[in-house]
Amino acid sequence: MCCYQYKMERKIPVYNIRNLTKDQHSQKEFLAEPFGEYLQKHYPHLQLPHRHSFYHLVMFTKGAGSHTIDFSRFKVKPFQAYFMMQGQVHSWHFDKEVDGFVINFSETFFRSFLFDASYLERFYFFNGVAEDSVCQLPVEVHEQVTGIFEQLVNYIPNGQGMDMLRVLLLQLFLTIDASVKNTLKKIVPEHKQLLLKNFRRLIEQYYKTIKLPKEYADLLYVTPNHLNALCQDLLDKTAGELIRDRVLLEAKRLLTNAQMSITEIAYELNFKDNSYFSRFFKKQEQMTPEEFRDRFISGANDINPVKRK
Repeated sequence: MCCYQYKMERKIPVYNIRNLTKDQHSQKEFLAEPFGEYLQKHYPHLQLPHRHSFYHLVMFTKGAGSHTIDFSRFKVKPFQAYFMMQGQVHSWHFDKEVDGFVINFSETFFRSFLFDASYLERFYFFNGVAEDSVCQLPVEVHEQVTGIFEQLVNYIPNGQGMDMLRVLLLQLFLTIDASVKNTLKKIVPEHKQLLLKNFRRLIEQYYKTIKLPKEYADLLYVTPNHLNALCQDLLDKTAGELIRDRVLLEAKRLLTNAQMSITEIAYELNFKDNSYFSRFFKKQEQMTPEEFRDRFISGANDINPVKRK
């Protein structure tokens, strides 16, 4: 898809794994490639904002530039890994030759393999928050992580079918998750992690209809003060800010589709009218929804400043 077509349609494309393979008979659940090869085939259209219908992860081994996840921009660094879930808006902007590894896998890839359907949610980088999905790997795991990626890229399914790929992918997740947690200054008790995870899960489920921290606290069987103190302690944000952040993110995603009017977006997000929605958006972003949309469509996709990890 060329830039002209994208601007004419003014709608973010959604790619599945089959879109990214030339072999129409290839399986649709898993794809692993050296990032340089992947980039040569897909950069002309994947540098534009797009979504995935699958899980997507990349580890850079060299290069420079930036990548944008849900309107937050991050600098490319060697041995930086990022993890994306379905539906997130993403684009690349590279300044020089980039290489590494890329892995795409479907939502159903682990379905028959793991007893716990929500197993991936336990990993720090699979919480749907852009800032948490970008990990700078410590030097001591560079060789180990690179070795696992190489096995995934070079693996040829045999009698074990796809199960060896699943085992290797889980090994990769566990290794990176442990290495990232070891770099965190604060050790968070498990019961606090669980409560925050359940709060975020409820926000993801109800952000369009439930806007008050008290209502979420009731669902979690805790007091509003306890929930607020937890969020401030672990994230330096209030519970209300987490709810507003999710509503704002969805508003941005919907605004990238020029076929939806501001009134339709306000209705979709359960605002009483579009003027109330516009005031909410401007207070959070210092620009109106129309201004955000115009900047995005004109090509100013990296609206937020560079984030540093």
